[in-house]
Amino acid sequence: MQTGMISEQVLEGETGTIHYSYFIPENYDENQKYPLMVAMPGYDMMWFGEESSGANLNWSGFLCWAQLPEDMIVVSAQLTDWHETSARQAIELTEYFIDHFSVDNNHVYAAGYSAGGETMSQAVSMRPDLYAAYLHGASQWDGEFTPVVENSVAVYIFMAENDEYYGSERALNAYSSLRTAYENAGWTADEIDTVLQIQTPDNEWFAERGVTGNYHGGGNVVFDETDILEWIVAHDKGGK
Repeated sequence: MQTGMISEQVLEGETGTIHYSYFIPENYDENQKYPLMVAMPGYDMMWFGEESSGANLNWSGFLCWAQLPEDMIVVSAQLTDWHETSARQAIELTEYFIDHFSVDNNHVYAAGYSAGGETMSQAVSMRPDLYAAYLHGASQWDGEFTPVVENSVAVYIFMAENDEYYGSERALNAYSSLRTAYENAGWTADEIDTVLQIQTPDNEWFAERGVTGNYHGGGNVVFDETDILEWIVAHDKGGK
C-alpha cells in the first residue's frame, strides 16, 4: 500500500463528490490498528473548483497530527459548504476510512478550524458514536450539545480572545453549554475537566508566538501546541 501523503483524491459519496487528501504512516501494517484523525480546514482551503485542489496540503492543522510520535492515519477534505451537507460528507469520509483502512475505532478523532469547525461541530454531534475527541478551533459551534455529552466526546475549544471574525464569546458560550449539559448528567467538576477544556488566549500569548494581528487566521498556531494535540489523542471513545 502507498504510504506518506496521498493527495487530491475523490470519493463519490451519497451526499456528492468529496475532495480529500490523506496521510498513511510509513510503517503501515494492515495487521495493526491505527488512530484516525479527520481534520477540516477553513474557508480559504475549501473546494472552489480544480484551481483550489490541494489547497489544504500545507495546512498545519492537517500535517501536525502526522508529526506526533504515534503513527496515525490523517485525512483532510476540501468541502463545499459548512452546513449539513458538509457535516454529512465529513461523516461519510470518516466511515469510509474506518471501513477501508486498519482504523482503531476507539481512537477516531476530529479537528475543525473556522468554517471547518462549523462543519465538524455538526458532524460530531450528529454521529458522536464515531469520535473520541474533537478539537474545535477558532469557530462557532453549530452542532447540538447533548449528544456529545451523552457519548462523552472529549472537546477542546480554542479561540483567540480577540478573534476578529467570531469573537471569543461564541467559544465561551459553547463551553458553558457543554459544561452545563455534563453537570445536568451528574458529572463532577473534576470529571468534566477530563473531557472538556477551553483556551481563549490574549494578544500577549499570540505575540509570543509571532502573531501580532489577524488573530482569527493566527489562531492556526493552535496546531503548533503539542500539549493540546496530545490531549486530544490521549482520549478513548466514551472515556470518563
